[in-house]
Amino acid sequence: MAVDHKGRAIVIMGVSGAGKSTIGDMFAKVLNCSFLDADDFHPPLNKEKMRQCIPLSDEDRIPWLETLRDVLKDRLEDGKTVILGCSSLQKHYREILRSADADYVLGSYDSRVQFALLDAEADVLAARLEKRAAEGKHFMPVALLQSQLELLHIDEGEGIFKVDATLSPLVIVSKIRAFMFSNA
Repeated sequence: MAVDHKGRAIVIMGVSGAGKSTIGDMFAKVLNCSFLDADDFHPPLNKEKMRQCIPLSDEDRIPWLETLRDVLKDRLEDGKTVILGCSSLQKHYREILRSADADYVLGSYDSRVQFALLDAEADVLAARLEKRAAEGKHFMPVALLQSQLELLHIDEGEGIFKVDATLSPLVIVSKIRAFMFSNA
């Protein structure tokens, strides 16, 4: 029996190095839907700040998150499922993304935009970031990891699914899929 995955946005969240792009892309392929990498939507000024080890402020992040919200809103209104890889470190950032669901009531956490947190220890994340930097694969320096870890805040009432980011990508995808579609 086929499961209907229409009209949902699943945000694969976490700090830099958690594996959002890898898991998000793999998950989208499993669901046969599109994957969006939030980093692709950062304006050049944000990327340059990060390259220079300057943490982004809310003034930098909010317009970027609003752009992501609008993209998700278009997909949801078209009845599509989309996977978004996005750090979504703070509750108010996630509220912006949840509001892509036209029926969302602020603070209810009942949205067609759902979140899965890729969770790992700081030393694991730092090693991943150092490897990517050595390969020239990303603009996010290891020096900003601590600022991201300090920003990350999850309210238990949000219903965010947490998964160990040190598991194999296939296992992570399987766990997220089982959680997200257990009531489908």
